[in-house]
Amino acid sequence: MMSEIVPRWEWRTFGDRFEAAAEKAFAERSPERVHESDEIYLLSEPGGDTVKVRDELMDVKHLERVNEDGLEQWLPVMKAEFPLSRTDVESVLAALHVKSTPALAREVYTLEQLLEEVVRQSDDLLAVSVHKLRRRYTIGGCMAELTDVRTAHGSTHTIAIESEDAGRVIALVRELDLASRPNESFPRGLKALVLFGGNRYAVIDVGTNSVKFHVGERSADRSWETVVDRAEITRLGEGLQETGRLNPEPIARTVDAIAAMAEEARRDGVVAIAAVGTAGLRIAPNAAEFVDAVEARCDVSVEIVSGEEEGRLAYLAATSGLGLGPGSRVVFDSGGGSSQFTFGHGDKVEERFSVDVGAVRFTEQFGLDGAVTEETLASALDAIGADLSRLDGRPAPDAIVGMGGTVTNLAAVMHGLARYDPDVVQGSVIDRAEIDRQIELYRTRSADERRNVVGLQPQRADIILAGACIVRTVLAKLGSGSVTVSDRGLRHGLLVDRFG
Repeated sequence: MMSEIVPRWEWRTFGDRFEAAAEKAFAERSPERVHESDEIYLLSEPGGDTVKVRDELMDVKHLERVNEDGLEQWLPVMKAEFPLSRTDVESVLAALHVKSTPALAREVYTLEQLLEEVVRQSDDLLAVSVHKLRRRYTIGGCMAELTDVRTAHGSTHTIAIESEDAGRVIALVRELDLASRPNESFPRGLKALVLFGGNRYAVIDVGTNSVKFHVGERSADRSWETVVDRAEITRLGEGLQETGRLNPEPIARTVDAIAAMAEEARRDGVVAIAAVGTAGLRIAPNAAEFVDAVEARCDVSVEIVSGEEEGRLAYLAATSGLGLGPGSRVVFDSGGGSSQFTFGHGDKVEERFSVDVGAVRFTEQFGLDGAVTEETLASALDAIGADLSRLDGRPAPDAIVGMGGTVTNLAAVMHGLARYDPDVVQGSVIDRAEIDRQIELYRTRSADERRNVVGLQPQRADIILAGACIVRTVLAKLGSGSVTVSDRGLRHGLLVDRFG
């Protein structure tokens, strides 16, 4: 056992690239120590403590606790030479939280015997050989380590920040602009790299009109299975057009929704939560107030992404699974506060931009939440067209893909879905005639009357007319007669981008 026990707070993240502030901080310094090592990690399906073999010693660290900032305090509990006693092997298995293992037939075990007779005989255990190249620095009073990780299954990089002082660790994480990344222990990151077991991850997309919540489980073949996928209308941008700021009541109800989602995600056993904010938070001068409120309430860091990044993530989500072929395509997502456009060829993105054309703003500006005259509708279409002038003069793409609540609701109404079915909506093709039919349907009805339209989400009844007008204008400007609907949204692209 350890002769000296020193618990330390640790924050760690994995990836092939890191934020500019972190990359710069390491590039500007010379490492105090560079060390290569070959280690064997023992991983378990249920998860557990950090268990590895290094320098011919069995090394076990126990997770003592997690603080309010999500930092993990690790306590060394074993450094034992081989051969291990049966008691030591039992301690190792307990640390890995393994419930069913082969009976221990020996009083002592060499490393080879442990791997062959215990680890390889259990479906819940996996031994992974890891080569590390570690570069160690001291930054902000913390040990900061940048490590290249290589296994037979693939390679990655990891940044670790450690100190006995938790305050110093979280301060440095924020200084390096890494706070939006998940804090993953080495075993969790390694399990994801070698595709051992199923890992659940959650993403939260904070829009101007709604908050979308998705929990996905990644299997060993890198495919994703949906565990939870839903949206809650919170109207974070309510009144933003008039006051120029996020208002207290929309902030409060949106924070409540995110806190409930984060609590549900943790009950579902997610490894990490990623959250992003879009147009409403980009333009609101008091967006930091909202971000701070979310972090204080539920320890979730909302990253406000640029319009271009939002478009990239949307393109990543939309272009998978529709069988569009290699031609030119435009992916657009019309939200409550803005619309994102991504132009590409096949899987390659060529141009991305965002414009402040959203359903909430035009609903408020032209009173489109109820029945309106044809003249009012024409004025709204003219205003939308003027704000979408960036689309003028472009060649017609081979395909246009629409994402988000407006187009999925248009598809659900087209199919007459009393209960929303993502499998029916995904890949639906809506032509201009159908969009014109629905525009007229909504133009002549109040919001309450629209709620009786089969397939229309009741909470979207007041903004659906503006949304349909935006979609109609996009098709006209790009010279297309139809839009293909993707049920996958920004949240799906974020899931793949952040968690593989």
